[in-house]
Parts: sequence; C-alpha cells; structure tokens
Amino acid sequence: MTGRAVAIAALVAALSVAAGGGWLPASRAHAQAARPAAAEIRVLPLRGNIYLLTGAGANIVASVGKDGVLLVDTGAPAMAERVLAAVQDLSRRVTAAPTAARSCVGMSQGCGWWSSSELLPTTAGTRAPRPLSGIIYTSDDADHIGGNALISAAGRTFGVRNIDGTFPGAWVLVHEGITLREAKPGQPTLLANETYPGPEKKLNFFNGEAVVVTHKPAAHSDADSLVYFRGSEVLVAGDVLDMTKYPVIDVARGGTIQGEVDALNWILDVAVVEHMMEGGTLVVPGHGRMTDSADVAYYRDMVTIMRDRVRVMAGKGMTLDQIKAARPTRDYDGRFGQSTTWTPNMFVEAIFNTLAPKK
Repeated sequence: MTGRAVAIAALVAALSVAAGGGWLPASRAHAQAARPAAAEIRVLPLRGNIYLLTGAGANIVASVGKDGVLLVDTGAPAMAERVLAAVQDLSRRVTAAPTAARSCVGMSQGCGWWSSSELLPTTAGTRAPRPLSGIIYTSDDADHIGGNALISAAGRTFGVRNIDGTFPGAWVLVHEGITLREAKPGQPTLLANETYPGPEKKLNFFNGEAVVVTHKPAAHSDADSLVYFRGSEVLVAGDVLDMTKYPVIDVARGGTIQGEVDALNWILDVAVVEHMMEGGTLVVPGHGRMTDSADVAYYRDMVTIMRDRVRVMAGKGMTLDQIKAARPTRDYDGRFGQSTTWTPNMFVEAIFNTLAPKK
C-alpha cells in the first residue's frame, strides 16, 4: 500500500470513529442540512421589498421596508407563532442592517476622534426592526386567517392611540362581505378593523410603492380580495389561483365557476408579460409554487374547459351523477386532482351547481 493510500485509509477510519461519537459523514451532514425541518417557514425573496413565506398552510406575502411590515394572509392556526417569529426575523434582517463595527479608541487605532465620518458609524446603534403595520386578507378561510389574533396583536398601527394611551395592534383590512356573514363552525375569529365595499381599495404608498386591493365577486367566494403591489409587479391571487388542486368553488359562500373564470381573466388583463408570456408580473397563488402569466393562462384554460364540458353534458340532459361517472376532468386529474380535501367530483359538482345558462 502506498503512502497516499495509507493516509486515505486513516482518514476514512477517523471519519467512521467520529460518526460513532456523534459526528456525521459529510454526505449525510449535507443531506440533513438540505432537508427542511418539519413545519419550517421558508422565506423566498420575490422582487423589491416583497417576500413569500411558505410552510404555514396558505402562502403568505410580506412587504418589508421603512414603513414596516405589511402581510397578505397569515396562515393556519397551528403555525401562528412560527409565522410571527419568521416575520419578526425577516424584519430584523431587512430593515436593521448592522453598521460598521470598528474600534476608534485613541490615535493609535488610526481613527481621529474629531472626525465625525469615522466616529458616527462606531457610536450609532443599528436601526430597530420595523413593526408589523397591517394585514390584508384575501379570504376568510381558516388556513389564511389562522394567525389573525396573535399576529395582529403583535403589530402596531401608527398615528393612533387607544384611550388608555397604548397603541393598537396592526390594522386589518378585508372585503366587507366577510364581516357580513357568519363564520364557519370552528373557524378562527377574524379581527378586522377596516373594510372596503369594493370593487377596489387603493392604499397609500407603502414601502415606496402603491398597493391596490381588488374585489372579485363570486369566484372562490363572494368576498375574494386580490392584492397588487404595483412597484414590485407582484400580484397576490389568494385561492382564486391554486397550483396544488382545482380551484375551490365555495358555493355556500357565493362562489361560482363563471366568477372564477372572470377572476382569472382579470389577472391576465392586469399582469404584464416579459417575453413569450414568461416572466414579468409575478402571481402568488393561494397554495403551491410561484407563477407568471403563462401559468395563469394554462390554469384559466383548464378551468374554462372544465366549465364547458360540464355545460355541454348538462345541456344533453345528463344528471350530476352521470356527469361525474363520465369523468370530464380525467385528463387534468394527474396534475390537479390529487387533493383529498377538494376532489375532482367536488369540483365537478360545484361547476354543475353554479352553471349559468349560456347566452
């Protein structure tokens, strides 16, 4: 055995002993580092001041900057504390950039105490992270509003004081239709202190860009809100767009298949493409991966095809059970039909029950 071979063998043996004592081989250590922890909140920078938080149930979008933090949705109830911790950590990392850590004690350090340009960076502390200022909800589904009470209470509304001199928590904006109906049994309480009647609510500039909230009636429900960050070109679609399953049509709460198609067409009208429908405006779905105009167009086409298939079958006098048995969604089920909470048959039934007569 050559000297090089002996050295390699000794190194392998040392790594094996270390693994037995609590150390891991490099390959296993890298695999564990790459594997996400259970219930981990991941942060994805999108564009400008806009960030996507995943892992909390529904997708959460955060605008972080000089005016504070603005959230769109807050995730599922069980994830509230983790979401709040992730938002606070994100605010610290974005808005509390550290200043130069440099010693300026005496002339021997090469820093004249009389020089303000040298002295101030060493005496001024880091900026405090900006607080959570507001929350906008795209719907009142439990996986979107679960952290409402905890997260909104941890924020602060600027320019307003309570009677006792304390500051209220973050402001919460929803479409007024949500506040006019009863909550679902077992649904988390939604604490909203600001509503808009529709069809649109323009907020003041927040973190240097316009924020426009638009109501799309009778889509996923009758009180859906879509949030458009115009400077960053990021559009938050909520459950009007779901990349993990067919769109949920909440018939009991005013959702319709035609309203869903109209809402998806509106997204395509607003979004600006970059090249061959790729890139450009980023569209955040309620669940699943990030999308652009090309993805939305594919999803819109699928929903339109499903609507038309069910309409044709119903026009031939087929009953709902017969239409389900014909499986009109079968060529899309491999992509969108894997959910156990919203099955293809449930989607077909929602289409059938909300079809309007063809004009």
